[in-house]
Amino acid sequence: MSQIDILLPKMGESVAEATIIKWLKNEGDRVEADEPIVEIATDKVDSEVPAPEAGVLLKRLVKDGDVVKVGQPIAQIGAANGAGTGVSAPAPAAASNGAPKAIPLAAPVPSPAPTAQSGPVERTGPSGKFYSPLVRNIAQNEGVSLQELEAIAGSGQGGRVTKKDILDYLPNRGTQEAGTSAVSSEPSTPVPAPVAAPASAPASSPKAEPQAPKVLPGEGDELIEMDRMRKLIADHMVMSKRTSPHVTSFVEADVTNLVLWREKVKKSFEQREGEKITFTPIFIMAIVQAIKEMPMINVQVDGYNIIKKKDINVGMAAALPSGNLIVPVIKNADRLNLVGLTKKVNDLANRARAGKLTPDEISGGTYTVTNVGTFGNVLGTPVINQPQVAIMATGAIRKKPAVIETPQGDMIGIRHLMFLSHSYDHRVVDGALGGRFVRRVADILEGWAIDQSF
Repeated sequence: MSQIDILLPKMGESVAEATIIKWLKNEGDRVEADEPIVEIATDKVDSEVPAPEAGVLLKRLVKDGDVVKVGQPIAQIGAANGAGTGVSAPAPAAASNGAPKAIPLAAPVPSPAPTAQSGPVERTGPSGKFYSPLVRNIAQNEGVSLQELEAIAGSGQGGRVTKKDILDYLPNRGTQEAGTSAVSSEPSTPVPAPVAAPASAPASSPKAEPQAPKVLPGEGDELIEMDRMRKLIADHMVMSKRTSPHVTSFVEADVTNLVLWREKVKKSFEQREGEKITFTPIFIMAIVQAIKEMPMINVQVDGYNIIKKKDINVGMAAALPSGNLIVPVIKNADRLNLVGLTKKVNDLANRARAGKLTPDEISGGTYTVTNVGTFGNVLGTPVINQPQVAIMATGAIRKKPAVIETPQGDMIGIRHLMFLSHSYDHRVVDGALGGRFVRRVADILEGWAIDQSF
């Protein structure tokens, strides 16, 4: 076989570089087609690069820790005898019979032209935030210090500072507080000057961010450092709470008909579709219907602008074996029927647990649902997944005595009840809309026909 250059693949919108985390294969090892050979990390997600064809790993062109551009060769594979070694990587436009075959995936995205030089920025700041190679390059070229980067509220996964965040920050540097990544196009309202500044600090001193208390381990305590994903989750949760004033509305839904229907059809559903049907795709279908009726839940906020999203992309929070959380996204969920949603939910959940999701599959969500009932919880107050403005938690379904209204009068019966918790951003979602939305989802679930087909 001819020598093949393995190129760093494109890993999602705006991702121009990745860091080599760990090689899974050594030079001389046999690799099969689609077998992972190296782990990489980007702004958005950790992932693996597979071998495009079976062969032998002839040469690793980059080392652990190297920053590599999208489209750059990272390794070469070929026949066991090493034929073709020493041939340089082909240019994208050049192809001849004697040239090694390349797997073209994407061209690297150029970095902004440097305007100032500064010292190198560390990959991880004091707060545990991870800064991508692209963000660090821009910061170094523009003279942005690590302290400034730490103060910028990132809009990326886990609150990470993205290329857009730092580029939005640069024009307003020195005229606004770091952390304001989006500036309104409307003229600012004049703010009256304070009557007197405190004697202990100059009037121009920026307001200090509140610091968490320092905690020292005691004798016998175990000190466990957060892994990289847990750090991202922690930063993202803190950023969300600082960004959005959270309000949560609760509704208890009688889902007896839905439970009886699923019990009746689950065997035939699995025989016909080859998939097990859970409650999650049904919850998502009800949420999608409610979003269609109340589209102002499907929005995002940019300063004082509200962006009404055209697509309905529903994220579903999934717990990983490590205990961390990831949110794969069902794109255009409104275009799928119940069978399609079931297949998509099962596929994403299985690949999330196996660590096989792509960066595109965990980005672009416009609304999120999390099933706290999986852990036996009856309700929860979920944190909004920024930059979305709402999230719903579905609690455990439990048998409880309840009042049933009949033409013959009220009576007590055993019903299947569950709580729905709806957290929303009170900047743009008022209590009326937030409350009506969760009530509408409950009505759809309560109205499930026990004799309907799938």
